[in-house]
Amino acid sequence: MKYFTLLILLQVFSTSGLFGQDIEADDKTRKDLVSLIDSYSEARENQDTVLLKTILTVDIDQLVSTGEWRTGIKQSVEGMKRSSETNQGTRTLTVEKIRLLDPHHGIVDARYEIANPDGSSRKMWSTFIVVLKDNRWKITGIRNMLPTGSD
Repeated sequence: MKYFTLLILLQVFSTSGLFGQDIEADDKTRKDLVSLIDSYSEARENQDTVLLKTILTVDIDQLVSTGEWRTGIKQSVEGMKRSSETNQGTRTLTVEKIRLLDPHHGIVDARYEIANPDGSSRKMWSTFIVVLKDNRWKITGIRNMLPTGSD
């Protein structure tokens, strides 16, 4: 009976760490992640490929609202530059929600608006998958979504 109880306890304690945990982001982490998204927005606005390459992981992937997949840093940076040239306007990203999966991985949801030169605007959502590498947050995935009924 003693071994059976020990076996059950070992199983309970060893598997509890396998499930994703919601971890509340502290003020420093929140500030760092908002700053990361601001840097991304700035890099896109200024077509700063050097800055983009410092805040994106090498294996980044991006799904844009047109349905195009961009895989890897080269394809993503080229696509971002092409998109910024084609879809001119002022881009604004406003962080709405930060969710840490563990101390090194998180999800950042942001409102994404492009104010077009003609006065119209395109309102979307962006989700950023972020990782902490070498004590610095980086973007490893981006999902842009255009709500149904929007243009």
